Amino acid sequence: MKTEELIAQSDRNIIGTYRRQPVVLVKGAGARVWDSDGREYLDFVAGIAVCSLGHSYPKVVEALRHQAGVLTHVSNLYYTEPQIRLAGMLVANSFADKVFFCNSGTEANEAAIKLARKYAHDNLKGDRYEILTMQGSFHGRTLAAVTATAQEKFHAGFAPLPEGFRYVPFNDVRALEKAVRKRTCAVMVEPIQGESGVRMPSPDYLGGVRQVCDDRGLLLILDEVQTGMGRTGKLFAHEHFGIKPDIMTLAKALGNGYPLGALLTTDRVASAFEPGTHASTFGGNPLGMAAGIAVLRALLEDGIMDNCREVGAYLRERLGELKEKHYMIQEIRGMGLMVGMNLTVDGAAVVRRCLEKGLLINCAGEHILRFVPPLTITREDVDRAVEILDEALEG
Repeated sequence: MKTEELIAQSDRNIIGTYRRQPVVLVKGAGARVWDSDGREYLDFVAGIAVCSLGHSYPKVVEALRHQAGVLTHVSNLYYTEPQIRLAGMLVANSFADKVFFCNSGTEANEAAIKLARKYAHDNLKGDRYEILTMQGSFHGRTLAAVTATAQEKFHAGFAPLPEGFRYVPFNDVRALEKAVRKRTCAVMVEPIQGESGVRMPSPDYLGGVRQVCDDRGLLLILDEVQTGMGRTGKLFAHEHFGIKPDIMTLAKALGNGYPLGALLTTDRVASAFEPGTHASTFGGNPLGMAAGIAVLRALLEDGIMDNCREVGAYLRERLGELKEKHYMIQEIRGMGLMVGMNLTVDGAAVVRRCLEKGLLINCAGEHILRFVPPLTITREDVDRAVEILDEALEG
């Protein structure tokens, strides 16, 4: 079937919740994908920070192939070895004592919201259920998660939204202090705001947030759905800032493309959940666990995060060279291989021109290009991407 026919059939049969680029991708390997016409692209989107090991990473492919031939799904009414193993690996390499598995970042954040409120109900005095989130945040699209997302454009048409969320300026500890009320039970924050254009915290911001939570008896929820699993050059972004959360959410790169999410927390907070308080039919399924084990092993054993730090610094350096050349580039910012470029012109037009020239990037906001390629990319990949972007910026 031709590309035009495939797109037409998609438009007939699939609800139009995405603004798709006019290509049909059929194959991927490493940092490259191919469309139905056989054209090759350098992929600096990676499923929006999902395929951090690149497409069809051999260890993940083999893990899924093996597990599919052994056991694909049973109810969480029974124990499974892959779930036990991945939970143990995550606990051993994080602040956490306990893990809850689900299938996406939104699900993980919904679980975090429920856990924070349940913990407050069981352990804190007064009617404490309110969660403070940051302006410009993004926590998902289900009803509670989208309400936690402090961007009005995502709320339009879905009123009445659940109560119990208030919004505070990002990167402003003093504003956070003033916002805490008797009903507040938790603060929810992304270490780096991805969907708002790779907005970076000041060096002492997250430490200040942690201190406010400690001083006021609040839980700190870190949404590391986009920043976690090596994206910033460390396994979790909060490690750069010397803090530990009470609850952390993961997804995206955790399965390298296989749907997988997780909530990590301490024994103290986890005690608020008991049988019947939360569940997920497919959460922790053996296939997802096999993918997660392979991903985490690769991150810890294959030098992936070292490459992320080195090549990420090189990417920011090369993009900085473009900034000196092109007046429309205002700022380059980021950490590891999570990088944003702030433009004075329409970013979507640049994305389209890059697509035509064989580079996949995307916009995070009207004027911000986001680069979240596989953590396995090379300097040569960066050079080629910068070459294409340079041409695209010329118009």
